[in-house]
Amino acid sequence: MPTNTQLIAKNFRITQYTKNRKKALEKCPQKKGICSKVFITHPKKPNSAKRKVCKVLLTNNIKVIAYIDGIGHSLQKHATVLVRGGRRRDLPGVRYRTIRGKFDLNIEPLLVRSSARSKYGQPKKKPEPSI
Repeated sequence: MPTNTQLIAKNFRITQYTKNRKKALEKCPQKKGICSKVFITHPKKPNSAKRKVCKVLLTNNIKVIAYIDGIGHSLQKHATVLVRGGRRRDLPGVRYRTIRGKFDLNIEPLLVRSSARSKYGQPKKKPEPSI
């Protein structure tokens, strides 16, 4: 049985809203942007590597840092990229990812991908015709 205090407090509770972690996309699935800087950064402990990231100026004039997925890339300054949400957990401040196969981000180095193809812009292999 609830106490009087619990019954009174029930009317004064406010609903908690979840924080939007992809504000720069403005509720869009992807946004187009221009690379202002392409560089390498290092992850936080305990990982160690050289992660490829780029600063992107989106079409809504918001600057974000996006991770470049996959092996190898040919991005330079002023390259056009498509950015989606999804953070890189070992890189602080990196909350977006680039989409392979769109605009200037090539897919040539990843021609052997068979799993997770949509994340890397890999087309589906055409079945061989049987005789």
